[in-house]
Amino acid sequence: MPVDQRLLVLFTVTTLIAMVTPGPDMLFVLGCGMRGGPRAGLLATAGVAVSEAIHIAVAAVGLAALFAAVPVAFTVVRILGAAYLIYLGVQIIRKRRQGMDEPVAGRGMSDRRAFVSGLVTNLLNPKMVTFTIAFLPQFVDPSLGRVWLQFAILGAVMIALEFLVDGTVGVLAGRIGGWLRTRHKARRRIDTATGGIFIGLGVRLAAER
Repeated sequence: MPVDQRLLVLFTVTTLIAMVTPGPDMLFVLGCGMRGGPRAGLLATAGVAVSEAIHIAVAAVGLAALFAAVPVAFTVVRILGAAYLIYLGVQIIRKRRQGMDEPVAGRGMSDRRAFVSGLVTNLLNPKMVTFTIAFLPQFVDPSLGRVWLQFAILGAVMIALEFLVDGTVGVLAGRIGGWLRTRHKARRRIDTATGGIFIGLGVRLAAER
């Protein structure tokens, strides 16, 4: 085995517990699913998962040490990520009354936007980079060699759990949201709630230290 089996089991259990606890990623996917439907919720999860894969690759080659060497880089990326989330939230709330006379089949968030939003939002979250650097190495055994392969295996497990947990949340939210979107008042409330979630996440990210 290229990885320590005991460490792999411990990593899987710990990661699963962390993911089922509601956090920014889950709330983001929930909002996308409610606004765009099950497919949008699943694609938002895919965007988050791709960004996690990038973070893991960065951690594996040590490039994330930039945040430790240049503290201002951490702040800049954090503010950019927060601004993007707030922008998404404001746009959703501003446009909540648009399309009320359109057929119900019209969705509030395109598949492409759901994926890109999930990718960019998580990619611009330096907390994810910091978490990856601090968390993954705890389950890597240098004595087994091929450290990069161990990172890859742990990353694959992490991404699979991301789809299992947040993907399920996104699909379920999409089904519930799809039913509610057939009622105009409920549809406006969904857009307002979704925009509020994004703005709240952006403010939270900006306020973190």
